[in-house]
Amino acid sequence: MTENEHEQEHEQEHEHEPESAHDGTDRAHDSTDRADGAGHVSTGTTTETGDATAAIPELVIISGMSGAGRSTAAKCLEDLGWFVVDNLPPALIPTMVELGARSQGNVARIAVVVDVRGRRFFDNLRESLADLAARHVTRRIVFLESSDDALVRRFESVRRPHPLQGDGRIVDGIAAERDLLRELRGDADLVIDTSSLNVHELRAKMDAQFAGDEEPELRATVMSFGFKYGLPVDADLVADCRFLPNPHWVPELRPFTGLNEEVSAYVFNQPGAKEFLNQYTELLQLVAAGYRREGKRYVTIAVGCTGGKHRSVAMSEKLAARLAAEGIETVLVHRDMGRE
Repeated sequence: MTENEHEQEHEQEHEHEPESAHDGTDRAHDSTDRADGAGHVSTGTTTETGDATAAIPELVIISGMSGAGRSTAAKCLEDLGWFVVDNLPPALIPTMVELGARSQGNVARIAVVVDVRGRRFFDNLRESLADLAARHVTRRIVFLESSDDALVRRFESVRRPHPLQGDGRIVDGIAAERDLLRELRGDADLVIDTSSLNVHELRAKMDAQFAGDEEPELRATVMSFGFKYGLPVDADLVADCRFLPNPHWVPELRPFTGLNEEVSAYVFNQPGAKEFLNQYTELLQLVAAGYRREGKRYVTIAVGCTGGKHRSVAMSEKLAARLAAEGIETVLVHRDMGRE
């Protein structure tokens, strides 16, 4: 069994545990004991608790498809000092935030996992989100996504049923869950597709988004990919580099990748390559300004070529450097490099 399969088995077993020590209600009463004080207080948001004015904790809601890595994402935030509540009924989220506000700063950052295991409470999520907005609570939604094929493989590898499949097949449960979570996915601030990620890569993505001491205005993931392997499902913007000549057809360049200086020089010596980089960077500056105005904190920019090895890699490297120079915190991922 691979390390990713082992983590998946742990997650599946965890998702089907009865409501016991991991139940959100029990853990909510234990908030003060679990807090380690590693977080920092969200600024500018307070609530009255008796005679004292308390800071409202920062809140992250983790949700997504069963088997897509919710437990791994939650564990990562826990390791970063967040107070994590697993399988919390959505109706109790405002109560959890209130308890955190009364902790005198000991629970400054809260992450709650909401999923179909609490499906009898799931309809209350919209009402809870409206309640949080009325209280001016800073909250973000992280949605873990994965392809049907990847989810089926993971469930079959651990020989566990999907929580919604009932008497049907695994694919029936996956389809039902997608339908149930469609609206929440649309509201998500950050969508992470784990179809091709192992445990360490998922943790690296979470670390990149949440490990900083200060929240940046906008964080970007620049991802190179190959069109022949499919579009990244979590991409907000997609750029196509197939208008440039392919180094694959240059024998001396074929074995290398866009990380190689000779390949990069070849790509950017082609007509239109530098102009594309310059103008696309300007376009992203315009888009980034709009994202900031709309309160969007995360953007995934996918840059594709045929195989995801030469042109898209070289362009992604330059584009990520440009964005970083503009003050946008940037994570660079080469999804398909090395697949050939």
